[in-house]
Amino acid sequence: MKNLLGVLLLIFINLAVSGQSIDTDRSVVSFKIKNMKFRTVTGTFSGMNGVVNFDKAKLENASFDVCVLATSINTQNEKMDDHLKTEDFFDVEQYPNICFQSKKIEQSKDGFTTTGILEMHGVKKQVDIPFSFNGTSFEGALKINRLDFNLGEGTGEFLVSNELELTIHCILH
Repeated sequence: MKNLLGVLLLIFINLAVSGQSIDTDRSVVSFKIKNMKFRTVTGTFSGMNGVVNFDKAKLENASFDVCVLATSINTQNEKMDDHLKTEDFFDVEQYPNICFQSKKIEQSKDGFTTTGILEMHGVKKQVDIPFSFNGTSFEGALKINRLDFNLGEGTGEFLVSNELELTIHCILH
């Protein structure tokens, strides 16, 4: 879960505009994780909000300070969602948000990479999130180890893979 909310990092803003607003209704963080080694569980987090400043000509001034609602987890299975919200996993009563705050943003071969702090379940870890920007939206992906964020510590890797894949879709107004 090293790079999970780097997933949130990808919520960046329009060219040469400061404080671009996020379209909360259309922005989402998707995830997938293996269950019992052969089944893949997919889901989303919504309610993305925060401040994005992105000007690809002035990356030294670019920044992301973005959160999604952990309480919004949706796997299309209400029973599973309810369990994931408990202390066993996200403990949404104590940790209602998953947040990312950038430290730097750099151009890369395939677009950009942001490095920053992903905070989830009360744990802060530095992550790198590669992303692309098309003028109105950011798209990025990363993989994290769920145990790095104390998610499902008592759950063995056979039942739930340690690797969590995140995809961030951040749309700007």
